[in-house]
Amino acid sequence: MISYNNLWETMKNKGVTQYALIKKYNISPAQITRLKRNESVSTHTIEVFCKILDCQVSDIMEYIKDDDA
Repeated sequence: MISYNNLWETMKNKGVTQYALIKKYNISPAQITRLKRNESVSTHTIEVFCKILDCQVSDIMEYIKDDDA
């Protein structure tokens, strides 16, 4: 599965809040909810977050192998 836990830590380290994502960067609250739930998002969304946070993809997401895979 893909985990976006790195995103929240990166945002904390960069001083970017969810409120700022919505108000300043026009990120949809629904998109943030999808990330919180580790649901699928587009590569475009990942790219937008990389630009906003000036970071690499690995700073936003990681692959975690499922136990049953």
